[in-house]
Amino acid sequence: MDLKIPVLAALTAVFLYDLFLNYIRMRSADNPIPANVSDVYDRDTYLKWRKYHAERSRFSILTSAASFVIDFILLAFNAYAAFARLFPENDLFLQMFAVFLLSALSSLLMTPFSWHESMVIEEKYGFNKMTPRTFCLDQVKELIISLIIMLAVGGILMAIHQALGDRMILVFAAAMTGLALGIVFLYPIFGKIFNKFTPLEEGELKERLTALLGKNGYQVRAIKVMDASRRTTKSNAYFTGFGKMKTIVLYDTLVNSMTPDEICAVFAHEMGHGLHRDTLKNQILTFVQMIVIGVLAWLTLRTEYLFTCFGFGGINYGFAVILIMNVEFALLSPLFGMFANFFSRRAEYRADAQAVKEGYGRDLVSALKKLSNSNLADLAPSPLLVRLTYSHPTLSQRIEAIDKLTSG
Repeated sequence: MDLKIPVLAALTAVFLYDLFLNYIRMRSADNPIPANVSDVYDRDTYLKWRKYHAERSRFSILTSAASFVIDFILLAFNAYAAFARLFPENDLFLQMFAVFLLSALSSLLMTPFSWHESMVIEEKYGFNKMTPRTFCLDQVKELIISLIIMLAVGGILMAIHQALGDRMILVFAAAMTGLALGIVFLYPIFGKIFNKFTPLEEGELKERLTALLGKNGYQVRAIKVMDASRRTTKSNAYFTGFGKMKTIVLYDTLVNSMTPDEICAVFAHEMGHGLHRDTLKNQILTFVQMIVIGVLAWLTLRTEYLFTCFGFGGINYGFAVILIMNVEFALLSPLFGMFANFFSRRAEYRADAQAVKEGYGRDLVSALKKLSNSNLADLAPSPLLVRLTYSHPTLSQRIEAIDKLTSG
């Protein structure tokens, strides 16, 4: 049996699932807006959201289709193997590098789509703040970082398989989890490649935020403000790192658009994630996913015929990574995503409860409404779409939960 057929069928199934999600997303625009969030948009802003939502949804379908066509052609016509033959066939690393290089270069074909999304659609609706130079530099940086990460994954896979053979599963899963943790740990360094991070300036706001941390015995390395306004008008906040190396990051757009009480509410929410060890819990889920990827890697590498079906003379570790991540695990990821998002939504409720506990319940509602307004969020997404893909509850669900806590 030619194993190319089931691989291409799986790739097509992944695309069709993405198409299905986009269809549901488009249909959700007609859903009635819940009463508790009806004041987020005025009439003009609501009409603007409708247009933005429709244009983004249509373009997402087009982007997904273009990406699928590129991936399908590369696999169907054995392009990876043909490109790899330009490199020494007896060098496993160079053969792997060739596959990753072609994958990275083929991603450049999607650059016009990224340009249109950022420089046309986002610009049209007032979100984009990037210059053409910033956009181009970001694309180059992302390409280099992507290539480095792929080489790290491929190198780990090759080294462990060469050393352990069929006994590789748990070791590879542990190594991949370690790599994922390393990326999280180094994220502040990677972030500096794209943005500037400055300590929150001294003053009343910093004193209040520091007091919140001290009250709960929670330590962070720093509270920093990121210059998100270089690229977008959208707002956000997050924390990164582990242990005493944790850093809480606030977008400058958030700091400049919210009241001190609202900022404290968002900060208390982010602190809640830390107090409940949500990052650690996420890493446990990550390890489970890595075990599955380890099993897929084991099955892939012990099926040498799979590689010959795509034009290779034997195992190519780069192509193995492409198959595992873009086809095999991508086919299973909706199931993992559904469970991971379920736990993530619960974590968001807990973090909101922390803000309520600190006395910022109403301020958090106000802040969340401002965030939804500035980001043109979907206020009434399909419940099915929420269950399948949303890492956060809807704004209406969060406000309902906060109201119960504040009135209880």
